[in-house]
Amino acid sequence: MARFTLPRDIYFGNDAIEELRNLKGYKKAFVVTGGHSMQKFGFLDKLEDVLKKAGLEVQLFTGVEPDPSVETVYKGAEAMRAFQPDVIVSIGGGSPIDAAKAMWVFYEYPEKKFDDIKDPFSLPKLRQKAIFVAVPSTSGTATEVTAFSVITDYSTKVKYPLADFEITPDIAVLDYALAQTMPAKLTAHTGMDALTHAIEAYVAVARSPFSDPLAIKAIQWVFDNLADSYNGNKKARERMHVAQCLAGMAFSNALLGICHSLAHKIGAQFELPHGLCNAILLPYVIKYNSVVSMKDYAEIARSLGLPGGTDKQLTHSLIEAVKALNARVGILPTLRENGVTDELFNAHIDFIAEQAQLDPCTGANPRGTTPGELKKVLQCALDGSPLNF
Repeated sequence: MARFTLPRDIYFGNDAIEELRNLKGYKKAFVVTGGHSMQKFGFLDKLEDVLKKAGLEVQLFTGVEPDPSVETVYKGAEAMRAFQPDVIVSIGGGSPIDAAKAMWVFYEYPEKKFDDIKDPFSLPKLRQKAIFVAVPSTSGTATEVTAFSVITDYSTKVKYPLADFEITPDIAVLDYALAQTMPAKLTAHTGMDALTHAIEAYVAVARSPFSDPLAIKAIQWVFDNLADSYNGNKKARERMHVAQCLAGMAFSNALLGICHSLAHKIGAQFELPHGLCNAILLPYVIKYNSVVSMKDYAEIARSLGLPGGTDKQLTHSLIEAVKALNARVGILPTLRENGVTDELFNAHIDFIAEQAQLDPCTGANPRGTTPGELKKVLQCALDGSPLNF
């Protein structure tokens, strides 16, 4: 039997954060955030004020790093156990929300270790102590509506995607004002992450009649709005904030594929932003998967009005459209052009391919893989050479 899971409530629009004034029946809110942007633009103060007006005592946990570590997760969980909140709220980009999800697990189950929850869909039942509210400031990860959290083990330089419907937030708040604060480069990277989510969801093994329409709409809106959003158009920023959420709803249920498996590993090894990694890899992953998913990629291309009379031509048009969108938002097309030297690449390619093969996202990819095949995809992403199988 298949399953489709979303947050109970999704509030969206300008000043949507004000809806949390109606968060009644709770006593304590533990707020998790990242760097200084939410403070700089006044959103952290606004959130704290709204929660206090709802009658909640508030404690802040700030400083979650861009790729949250196992150590940060343990530290936050310890702070939660001391405060004993019945509401966990995370505001900011994907990193603090992902970190807060993992903190939530260890808050409710302090005896657990990180190794106990690495396997997909192995989490214990949550909401024994607290509910979870997510307020995203970036338009890409969609962690506010997903069953995923990505945590980095810096001792091994491996990113682990935690996966379980238990960590799907209870409430998601898409306040359009937060999305207006993103710098252009972050807008580009997170937007391409959203596009990758939607395209991978549309061909993933667990796709369904519920996920497909969300994925297609997200793809259309990203192509229609990302470049304008990158250039600062306010309405396009709002639409991208919705588009990435639609993509999140799709992939949280349909799952992802090897673009994300590889991006998790090269991001950690080469210290590149996750969305940038996806943007570079996506054309080659589409080509690799087209052996079994050409019809589905052709359907995407048709929905975008791309040229082509055959499925092969349409798939080629989709690949070229992804490359063109990357160029429009200032993303250089290869790992080498983004600072990865041949020496660094060659030193890590075997490890990356082996770890990507083991990544939970690989199991949902429509075409089977081997580490050797993944190395071929990586080599193409390094230097832009054509992918042939």
